[in-house]
Amino acid sequence: MAFVEKPLPDRRRMTYGGGERDYNWSSPMLSERDRNALKRLGKRPVLKRKFGFISILAFCCTILISWETILETLKFGLQNGGPAGLIYQYIFVWCGVMISFVIISEMTSMAPTAGGQYHWVSILAPRSCHDFLSYITGWLALCGWQANTASGAYLTASLFTGLATVANPEYTPAPWHLVLGAWATITIAVLINTRGGLLLPRFEATMLMLHIFGVFAILIPLAVLAPKRDNDFVFEQFENLGEYPSQGLSFMVGIVGMLWTFSGADGSIHLAEEIEGAQLVVPRAILTTYILDGTLGFAMLVTIMYCIQDIPQALASPTNYAFIQIFQVATNSSTGTVVMVLVIAVMQICATTSSLAVASRQLWSFSRDHGVPGWSVFSKVEKKTSVPIYAVMLTATVVVVLQLINFGSSQVFEDLVSLTIAGLYSSYLVATSLLLYRRSGGRIGVFNDSDTTLSNTVGTELSWGPWHVQGALGLVMNTFVCCFLVIALFFSFWPESTMIQPTQMNYNSALWGAVVIFSLLYYAVKGRKEYHGPIVEHDDDECDSNQFRMVSGNKSS
Repeated sequence: MAFVEKPLPDRRRMTYGGGERDYNWSSPMLSERDRNALKRLGKRPVLKRKFGFISILAFCCTILISWETILETLKFGLQNGGPAGLIYQYIFVWCGVMISFVIISEMTSMAPTAGGQYHWVSILAPRSCHDFLSYITGWLALCGWQANTASGAYLTASLFTGLATVANPEYTPAPWHLVLGAWATITIAVLINTRGGLLLPRFEATMLMLHIFGVFAILIPLAVLAPKRDNDFVFEQFENLGEYPSQGLSFMVGIVGMLWTFSGADGSIHLAEEIEGAQLVVPRAILTTYILDGTLGFAMLVTIMYCIQDIPQALASPTNYAFIQIFQVATNSSTGTVVMVLVIAVMQICATTSSLAVASRQLWSFSRDHGVPGWSVFSKVEKKTSVPIYAVMLTATVVVVLQLINFGSSQVFEDLVSLTIAGLYSSYLVATSLLLYRRSGGRIGVFNDSDTTLSNTVGTELSWGPWHVQGALGLVMNTFVCCFLVIALFFSFWPESTMIQPTQMNYNSALWGAVVIFSLLYYAVKGRKEYHGPIVEHDDDECDSNQFRMVSGNKSS
């Protein structure tokens, strides 16, 4: 299906630290401005810019898939929170993540590169430790996105085994069924990602329509057919099925599902080098996604809470998904349930495909800056498609290997979800904390689009991008974000119940710790000799008419 994107309005006025400036976003010079913005960061433009605002918005929405993920992670909040707990967990995390990405978008606007967090940490950290902190942050983000891709593949496989259980109640899924299903999912994702050209943006745009229309295809049957609970049940009944000492602690443990639900829209950050006008388009796309998808997700959550009849029965569903049991009770039809769940399963394939794209770009960027073993291979880009093929294949291999956890633990999904949260949110925490450190000292200059000096890379001056929250409001929001991320990271390590067996334990802390320990050891042995922050890939002789010049000295001390 051909997808034609309408251009943004001709004239836009952006407010930032130094006042207002006109931008002509339909100008043929836009691509040149993008190239220059990347060169100011010391990077060669080697990827094709095939995403505009609409296509990257579609990408963000179809990787976040909030209303679908709400249903898939329902058990986290039902066990620790209950119906009312889920409602308030959603509101708390939605607001927290929205504010977090207002601040993260500031760093995206400053340095819109595929590296994202590790690049920002490198330029914001004190000179004495910026290489080390940047390196660890790169590994944390790498860990988070690899786990996110693996969890998406597993989730797709388990949804299809759930469908099989609905169609044939005598069917019992075996671990190898889930492994093969996840492998099939990642194979589809690889085929779409390695094709190159406009296939990925067009695929995302098509899936966006299914994402939006699909929510109504599920909400309407539920609203019409399902018996309804009263308002007291939905907004006042809390549960502590995890048997924690207090309802408040149980509530906080239950936010893990919501944290994962709202993870993903930042994937556009790692595609920044493939987006036109990334300094402003990426922040707008992320926040528009959280408003749109957040609204759809909240509508689905409230509806499903009115439709749930028996919480223990839903949690004990043979499909392993509470929402499938709720669908069955509401429709009283196996066929209707299969069709509704199939929409969600297809969207999960799309989200896994998008996640593979993001994870591979983040790996490619980190390899480009010599941050991983074998960087000389994984930093290569296939000339014909402008796709980092080796990074895509390595990510797919990691996903294949992680699925083998199925044979040793029944908590694969919980482990991967927690690892995703720990990896991504810890990388956000390091970056936003350092931004707060720089912001509070007033050591970031105003945005100047006409400046031809290298900036916002190691050894250069720092300056805000065109997306910037000014003054005291920015300081308050930045402080709140750091506090919120600490809370999110802390509770990502908790098990869903105090009464668990070894095979049901949340091994996230062990997996996350293993990644940190490996990165520390590799840094001590070899990484510190090869990794020195984001590499400046060109010098004065490579820039047209000496348009770009290096600032002597390290200004990021």
